[in-house]
Amino acid sequence: MSTTEIIEQALKLPAAERYALLELLHQSLDKSDPAIDAAWQQEALRRLQAYDEGRLECVSLEQAFQDL
Repeated sequence: MSTTEIIEQALKLPAAERYALLELLHQSLDKSDPAIDAAWQQEALRRLQAYDEGRLECVSLEQAFQDL
């Protein structure tokens, strides 16, 4: 069965069953990936080191939101 067929069948479900399916799909995406977690950890450490060494320009939280 193709993805398109699965979606078509899912859309025919009653609202409560579609919601339950949505929750299950969301939970399946909410699992962490150790490789991605490790990459983010390394990036955070790299940025912290740059900050500690004065190589990273920082702004206040207020300034960051003001710039948005």
